[in-house]
Amino acid sequence: MVEISPAPRRMLRRSEAARYVENRWGYPLSPRTLAKLACVGGGPTFRRATRFPLYEVKDLDAWVRAKLTRPVRSTSEYPEVAPK
Repeated sequence: MVEISPAPRRMLRRSEAARYVENRWGYPLSPRTLAKLACVGGGPTFRRATRFPLYEVKDLDAWVRAKLTRPVRSTSEYPEVAPK
């Protein structure tokens, strides 16, 4: 019996990843920002295929979620929930 593996998830190139984050989350992000974060740290997890960084959607979603604060009802609540 031949076992069929599921189709691999499509990975996004840097410009597609930035566009995905903006469209899905409304979080402004440019490919240049992703490039900088890939060098200095703090960005989403990525892999490389030759010289091209590739991002998985699940990693982009997790990165944005980690940047979000808890829901607040007014700006006066914000200082206590600001990410550190």
